[in-house]
Amino acid sequence: MLIKAGRLGILMILLSIPIAVIIWLALFYTEVGMAKEIGIQEPDLSEYDYATIPQAVIDDAVELAMEVVGDSQEKFQSFVDQLLAMYAEAKERDVVIVFNSGGWGWNMTFETPGWASILDGIKSQLDSLGYNSLLLNYRRTSSGIKGCLKEFVEVATRYPSKAKELAKRVEFLTNHLPDLKVIVAGESTGTVISDKTMRMLKDKSQVYSIQTGTPFWHKPTALDRTLLMNSNGRGVDTFSYGNVPAMIWATVKSWFGLTSPDDNPGDILSWLKAPGHDYSWEYPGVCSEVVNFLEKNFGTKQ
Repeated sequence: MLIKAGRLGILMILLSIPIAVIIWLALFYTEVGMAKEIGIQEPDLSEYDYATIPQAVIDDAVELAMEVVGDSQEKFQSFVDQLLAMYAEAKERDVVIVFNSGGWGWNMTFETPGWASILDGIKSQLDSLGYNSLLLNYRRTSSGIKGCLKEFVEVATRYPSKAKELAKRVEFLTNHLPDLKVIVAGESTGTVISDKTMRMLKDKSQVYSIQTGTPFWHKPTALDRTLLMNSNGRGVDTFSYGNVPAMIWATVKSWFGLTSPDDNPGDILSWLKAPGHDYSWEYPGVCSEVVNFLEKNFGTKQ
């Protein structure tokens, strides 16, 4: 009996370690502003001229950095630099597009070719309407195990801190550039943080969102300024609608080389297929929806 109790105690201790780590990550560990890891990663916004930035903007950036990143000097300076560089790039633009990738949230645009084509399409359409736009790739997760664990906790709790931090970045821009419009874009898991950011900025009429492939476990907010696509025009997104049997069958077929050219492509991971979870500008159902959304909400620049 004592031996069994001892084994149970050891098991409980072993189980408590990962639970304690996850709780610590959720409550105390922050990735925000991590130098060279988190934040705006494309384009390189590392250089800007202090003399060209109003003192009120600098003061606000410093105050926001103190609120968000705390005592870490490296994170503090990195966060201030990103805010000011973002402002310097955006002040001569009409529209800023902030993209949130799917997966773990650390991909660059060239690693998401489908959405890279959509972003090119958005910029091209804005150009045709007379708007000068800037694309920013927002990397929300650092590489490594701590970054993955933190992202897992954030996903499970619907991005309480990462969405708040992104919303503050967007609010910083719109407060200091009142004529600027911002599009918060996202794919797959990136739609969750995009949606939560839009909820926080629901009263900011300058802010819009374009999203594709919402995970089935997340119920998005219905906002007039949000375009949500859970179909690429060829068929519904099995990942967005939680069609697990279809996902399993498509995965098994791919393992055995039974996939047909007529099958609706899409995947979550390279080995886990999700028919319909595939979005790019080449799909008429995507292109037409985005064009209509931009024409409706932006129109031709006066």
